[in-house]
Amino acid sequence: MIKRIKCLMLIVFAIASGVQAQNEFFHFNSLGYLPNERKVALVSQEFTTFSLVDAQSNEVVFTGNAGEKASQDDVTKTVWKADFSTFTKEGKYYLKTDAGIQSPVFDINASVYRDALVTSMRGFYLWRCGSAVKGEHNGIVYSHEECHMQDGWLDSIGMANQQKDGTGGWHDAGDHGKYVVNAGITVGMMFMAWEHFNPVLKNLDLDLPETAPGFPDYLKELKWETDWLLKMAYPDGSGRVSHKLTRTQFSGFIMPEDDHEKRYFTDWSSAATADFVAMMAQAARYFQPYDQAYADKCLDAARLSYLFLKENPEPKQFRQRFGTGGYQSPDADDRIWAAAEMWETTGEAEFLIDFETRAANLEVLLDQNWDWGNVKNMGLFTYVLSKREGKNPDLLKKVEASVIEVANAIVEAKEKDIFDRPLGSVYYWGCNGTVVRQVLNLYVANRLQKNIKYHETALEAVHHVFGKNAFARSFVTGLGMNPPMHPHDRRSGADNIEAPWPGYIVGGGQTATNWVDEEASYSTNEIAINWQAALVYALAAFQE
Repeated sequence: MIKRIKCLMLIVFAIASGVQAQNEFFHFNSLGYLPNERKVALVSQEFTTFSLVDAQSNEVVFTGNAGEKASQDDVTKTVWKADFSTFTKEGKYYLKTDAGIQSPVFDINASVYRDALVTSMRGFYLWRCGSAVKGEHNGIVYSHEECHMQDGWLDSIGMANQQKDGTGGWHDAGDHGKYVVNAGITVGMMFMAWEHFNPVLKNLDLDLPETAPGFPDYLKELKWETDWLLKMAYPDGSGRVSHKLTRTQFSGFIMPEDDHEKRYFTDWSSAATADFVAMMAQAARYFQPYDQAYADKCLDAARLSYLFLKENPEPKQFRQRFGTGGYQSPDADDRIWAAAEMWETTGEAEFLIDFETRAANLEVLLDQNWDWGNVKNMGLFTYVLSKREGKNPDLLKKVEASVIEVANAIVEAKEKDIFDRPLGSVYYWGCNGTVVRQVLNLYVANRLQKNIKYHETALEAVHHVFGKNAFARSFVTGLGMNPPMHPHDRRSGADNIEAPWPGYIVGGGQTATNWVDEEASYSTNEIAINWQAALVYALAAFQE
């Protein structure tokens, strides 16, 4: 019914305007544009002139000529550019070309990405495990009951038929498991967003239940995850951290409250333990103004696990015995990040020495493409932006130079791509998450060396995921033009609601053209907390 109503509305709008509305030809940010930023739509049908039309009055407010056509083999598209950057008046508009087609209506205003930020951030609340959740979007109510209250069993770490409290946290992705390594890059980026965009996020109203009295809503949601992370430490007090808490095999497409299989704390890994250190160190400093005792608890846990890693320097890979997500990773990058966050929180020389020694031994400093498997960027960003004294000046210069070099490479990739995609023609599982994660790279570079190209390229990442792409579609459920309707998400597949749970970015194709909006396509259409955190960061960066 929802799909039919949307289709009918589109037909009525097209008839009323006397112009054929054809979404598939307009490749642009379908949410809209900030008034004083660059505004470029791409049209994959030839035209000579275009008009920007006020959607309320149907009056033409701006006209322009088509830019030079451009094509690209990997996307098998030819596009013409419609640039209306100089138009800054707020309102609702659509584009119309002399070829007889027009775009959907979009906004130009200073808060155009505000609702998207709130919806995407509330996605984490709707991902909560160990609690009932309920939310409304576009008149549809999404909810699930309390779930996984038996988390978890300790058989996998040598304590047969024994349980320990592992409730809480977020479901990781399209499945109901919980994974420390993927939580690492997720929580890390979200704390960085809090640091970098605090004036916006501290007053964000997310309409959350009162699970952390006195906390701003944004940090309240992060605390739901850190509460669970603290439970992932081994019960023997060693400082080791279980790699994940899942059942032995993925469930079918069932609601969380219907998943009654036993779920287990797994064997520890040094990567998970190091990520735990980094997250707890961040939690200690960001939660301190709101709950000193809790901040102390987080820092104590971080110190214990750091000491364990110091006394056990050999990498300890996770031994995958279950059929659920592996998130197996070497630990060198995780240890660098852990040392950086411990130093930033405490100022203690031991942690600075550890970080600088490890960073000096890196063959490559910053990465352009990165995700949960390599979080050294997180540590390097913390180090280079830190206001603490005592940094090695030679290493600092090298890190600063690497930040700028990588940012320039991202800009270059964007400029070579006809859709201005910051990742260029590089595609892989979860690449949409990387596109928006590059906003962090560009933000840090812009802090070090102001460059309008860094700012504009970061904004192109947001444009990309909301429709300025080869598919002329939003990659975020419930938001923008023709968004995904069939994500690989067990809730969306099991709740008998036609529209999927809202606000989630899907992974994207592993080539320029093989993304499919199909539930079974986990390699292109799954959702995941690490990609979601990057989306939240990117949207927070462009709140005016």
